[in-house]
Amino acid sequence: MDLGIKGKRALVTASSKGLGLGCAEALAEAGVDLVMNARGTEALDHAAAAIRSEWGVEVTAVAADITTEAGRAEVLAAAGDVDILVTNAGGPPPGMWTDWDRDDFIAALDANMLTPVALIKALVPGMMARGWGRVVNITSQSVKAPIPVLGLSNAARTGLTGYVAGTSRQVANQGVTINNLLPGIHATDRADALDNGVVAAEGITLDEARAKRAATIPAGRYGTRGEFGAMCAFLCSQHAGYVVGQNILLDGGAVTATI
Repeated sequence: MDLGIKGKRALVTASSKGLGLGCAEALAEAGVDLVMNARGTEALDHAAAAIRSEWGVEVTAVAADITTEAGRAEVLAAAGDVDILVTNAGGPPPGMWTDWDRDDFIAALDANMLTPVALIKALVPGMMARGWGRVVNITSQSVKAPIPVLGLSNAARTGLTGYVAGTSRQVANQGVTINNLLPGIHATDRADALDNGVVAAEGITLDEARAKRAATIPAGRYGTRGEFGAMCAFLCSQHAGYVVGQNILLDGGAVTATI
């Protein structure tokens, strides 16, 4: 399918690896020029070079911490006027509700709610003025089915979901859509970190931890970044202009819900 976005320009944050990289790759395959961001220069430059070589699109790599004001300013200056924004940031660490204090919550909110909000506020007005734009936020399945040990993520990402619910309906008549992608477990560093937590807690091997988690997923496996990126690219396409304010699960059926 021709997504109709060849020649568009996208900012994809936290895109040197994992789900962010999957989104960047899928957009590049559709002919979209990219501004890629991550904190680590080496992994980011490697990913950017691979995408340039594979798909021949223009790629600008900006190594900066998108969750800080200075980092956002640097990324936004390099990005300029973009047509597509994909927000992504690593999730807060797991733990127990008794472990977290105010500083832990502020850090989670800054990374997983307030950073996407700031990027939306900075870039969506330009999209509206041009009459077309796409925003996709990578959140989590936990906004539909909370994960007890991820209480910081549950709270911050649900806050972003509420913000998008209202904002998306205020900008849709200007040709701009905002939607959220809710990943379950995918084969990424985040999954490795969670599985290693199980290894430490239960005294089992990493393979056993992965098998145990995979058994809870109806699809029987972890998702791939390619699958995730394909859905992101569709939401950014010309064909998704009537999809507004939605929360789309990519979880292999792990969340048990009728709606």
